[in-house]
Amino acid sequence: MTAKKEFDKRLAEICRLADAIDRQKAGLMASAADDAGFPVKVTSSEIDLAVEYLRSMQEEIPWVENGRPFGTVATIFPYDAPVVVLARFGGTTLLTGNRLRFSLSSQTPATADLLAAICKPFPSIEAVVGMDNRTFGQRCVEDENIRLLFIAGASAVGEAYRRHYRSFDKLFFAGPGGMPAAVVFEDADVQKAAGFIVRRAFINGGQYCTTLKKAYIHRSLYAEARESILAAVEKLKVGSPLDPETDIGPIRVARTRRILQQALEQFPSARRLTGAIEGEMVFPLVLETENPRVPDLELFGPFLLLIPFDDPDAVVSELIQTRYGFLLTFFGAPAEEIRALFHTHFGMVHDNPDFQFTPLRRPFGGKKASGWILERRGGRWVERDGAFLYSRELIRRPGSE
Repeated sequence: MTAKKEFDKRLAEICRLADAIDRQKAGLMASAADDAGFPVKVTSSEIDLAVEYLRSMQEEIPWVENGRPFGTVATIFPYDAPVVVLARFGGTTLLTGNRLRFSLSSQTPATADLLAAICKPFPSIEAVVGMDNRTFGQRCVEDENIRLLFIAGASAVGEAYRRHYRSFDKLFFAGPGGMPAAVVFEDADVQKAAGFIVRRAFINGGQYCTTLKKAYIHRSLYAEARESILAAVEKLKVGSPLDPETDIGPIRVARTRRILQQALEQFPSARRLTGAIEGEMVFPLVLETENPRVPDLELFGPFLLLIPFDDPDAVVSELIQTRYGFLLTFFGAPAEEIRALFHTHFGMVHDNPDFQFTPLRRPFGGKKASGWILERRGGRWVERDGAFLYSRELIRRPGSE
C-alpha cells in the first residue's frame, strides 16, 4: 500500500472517531456535569474543539511522514477535558499507526464508561475501565508491548515513574503547572489583557492545568486592570452545570476544594477581593497582594492572585525562579532579553494571546519540574524538556534508533 493510501485509510478511521464522539455529545455533556460538575457550556465547546481537531488531522501528515510507530502507547487521562485528551491521543496514535491503551480518572466514572463505549469499535484504541490507576501504571511498566508511556500528575508521580524509564523506549511526564502567570507590561492593551486573564483563569472553574493563577500588572495600569477583571468576574455565573448559561459549576472533586482552601491559607496577608468556598460551590476567588514573592504551589481551581509591580526586571527575576516552568503569558512588548528569558524558563509562552480554548496544535509541555521526556536513542538515553507536538513525538525518526 502506498503512503498516500495508508494515510487516507488512517484519516478515514480518525473521522469515524470524530463522528462517534459527535454522536455522543449530549451524553458526554451530561456525564461531565454529573461526574465533576463541569458546565455543559464548557463541555460542549470541548467536544466541538475535539471533533474539529480530529477532522483536520491531515494537517499533521507532514509532521509524521517517513516515521515509524512505537507500537503501543499508554496513558492515564486526567479528570479534566477527557474528550480533548482522547482526541489528541486517539487522533495522533491512529495517524501514526500506533495503538492506544488508556485508563481514566476515578473522578469521572460515567464519562469513563461512555468513552469506553465510543472507543470499542476501534481495534487500535483500548479504554481500560474500572482499574485503579496505580495498578494500571504498574502493569504498563511490566508490559513489554508498551513502548511509550505518558504520565501526568504531581512531582512525586513523575519521580516514581522515572525509576522505571528503562521499561520503555520513551517516557513522558507532564508535571504540575504550579501557578501559571500573566504579566501585563506598561505598554500593554489593558482591556485585552484583563479580558484574557479572566477567561483563562476561570474557564471550567480553573480546572485546566493551563489556567492562569496569578497576574503581575504594571502599577500604572493596575487600577484599570483590577476594575476590569472584577467587573468581568462579577458577570460569571456560578450554578447548575446543566444550565447552558452557567460558567462555573460545582467543584465536585474534594481534592480540588481542599487544595484551594490550603492555598488561601498560604496568603494570610493578601486581601480577598471576591469569591468564597461554600461546600461544592466555589465562587471565583480573586486576591491581591503587594508581595511579589508568591509561593510555588501546585494549584487547581478558580483562583487568581493580582500583584502590582513597578520594576519589570524585578518581576522577571521573580518569575524565572519558579520550580514550575510550565506556562507564561505576557501582554505588551518587553525587551528581547526578557522574551528570551521567558522562553528559556517556560515550555509554553503566549505572546499577547487572544483565545478562549488553547488551540490543540500549539506545542504543549513544560520545563523544570513541570515536565520532561526520556527517550532511548540507539544505545543511549536522552532527556529533554519543553513544549512538544503530540504526533511528532509518537514516531521513530530514521537514524534515531
